[in-house]
Amino acid sequence: MRACIFIGEILMVHTYFMNGYYIAIDSNSGAVHSLDKPAFDLLNKFTEKLPEKCPEDIIDELSEEYSRNDIEEIYSELLELQKAGQLFSEDDYERFTGMMKGAPIKSMCLHISHDCNLRCKYCFASTGDFGKGRKLMPVETGKKAIDFLLEHSGNRHNLELDFFGGEPLMNWDAVKEIIKYARSKEQEYNKKFRFTVTTNGMLLNDESIDFINEEMSNVVLSLDGRKCVNDAMRLTVNGKGSYDIFVPKFQKLVEKRRNGKYREYYVRGTFTKNNLDFTKDVYHIADDLGFDQLSVEPVIADETEPYALTEADLPKIFDEYEKLAVEMIRRKKEERGCFNFFHFMIDLDQGPCAIKRLRGCGCGNEYVSVTPDGDIYPCHQFVGHDEWKMGNIEDGSIDLSIKDRFACSNVYTKEGCKDCWCKFYCSGGCNANNYSFNKNIDKPVKLSCDIERKRVECAVMIKVAMAEK
Repeated sequence: MRACIFIGEILMVHTYFMNGYYIAIDSNSGAVHSLDKPAFDLLNKFTEKLPEKCPEDIIDELSEEYSRNDIEEIYSELLELQKAGQLFSEDDYERFTGMMKGAPIKSMCLHISHDCNLRCKYCFASTGDFGKGRKLMPVETGKKAIDFLLEHSGNRHNLELDFFGGEPLMNWDAVKEIIKYARSKEQEYNKKFRFTVTTNGMLLNDESIDFINEEMSNVVLSLDGRKCVNDAMRLTVNGKGSYDIFVPKFQKLVEKRRNGKYREYYVRGTFTKNNLDFTKDVYHIADDLGFDQLSVEPVIADETEPYALTEADLPKIFDEYEKLAVEMIRRKKEERGCFNFFHFMIDLDQGPCAIKRLRGCGCGNEYVSVTPDGDIYPCHQFVGHDEWKMGNIEDGSIDLSIKDRFACSNVYTKEGCKDCWCKFYCSGGCNANNYSFNKNIDKPVKLSCDIERKRVECAVMIKVAMAEK
């Protein structure tokens, strides 16, 4: 059972039942309440702020199941939560939206390679070249991108740079040279670079593994799960499966990384209509392969594609997420076989800052992507959409009107977000997906919204379960 209780566009409480837990989320304050059934039933009778006294008609309605004294006592407790700002709290975040414009650029996705040695069927990047032809980024272009980031980072001390593709290891010497150049600038500019690389692992060897573990503060390893699932979608250029090639290399990299300078990593997979039983892929990655930081995410594709997810798949997807959440609770309580699942990682104590809640990633504002030709785009998923090209690092140009457009896109401008209980958890969803499917960055993809809401429900339920004494 689930319900969303709200009044107008100001107050919002989301209630649902999962895995034996009756849960209420006060969306605006972020407060989460684990209720018993009487409190849950009583709370669901209200669609606006609680009055000082419980209405007689509601007492009469619930009296068939609960005593009057119990109802009044429970109501008193709910009223105290409301007075403490933890139920039906007001939304006071909109006042922060004006703080988003003029932010410095602190993160960059460097498309070091517009080429790839895999031909993944669901690739949003047209198998690596983003529809613009296969090419590698020259070292000098990469250095100019570093200069651009330094120039536009304002007073930000920590800068993030993600080496992306295509497949970054196809231009490995350039990666190393660009990192060396960036490090040489840190002291001069009083900056600290944090590097990440996303790789399919096909070209990993001892040298690149050691370099990644020494220089990359995070590494994203692409793997879809079971061999049959992975090899059905992630094919080599000659049409063969890739699983047997890169899995041993991933295992070697992570084993070394666990005892090294940097320990962050995660294995990132994609599930499609072909593996709606994706929990099996999660367990395979964790139990059979030994990776404890992972994510298996839904494919975002046109519904005409045979592997695309549709609304008809949602009941199965929801069941899988709940099944995964219950299993993770069991493992945590038994303290064995534990792993982190990216979409179930949620902070209920402090959570993200106000601006992060309002607009999510810094796409097009604090974060940009640079192609091998030096063209600047709002993020890696906008590359190839020329209407969103923001400038070029060769001449240092940047279209501030596009930057401002993204800075002003938030949960109050996006269609349907303002009235959604989940808005401060998903922050309005992915701008690139919105544009790809709806040609409007402020119009979220309904399927993605439905899936995200379920993941948040599961993540909160896990927190509630683990808080039990």
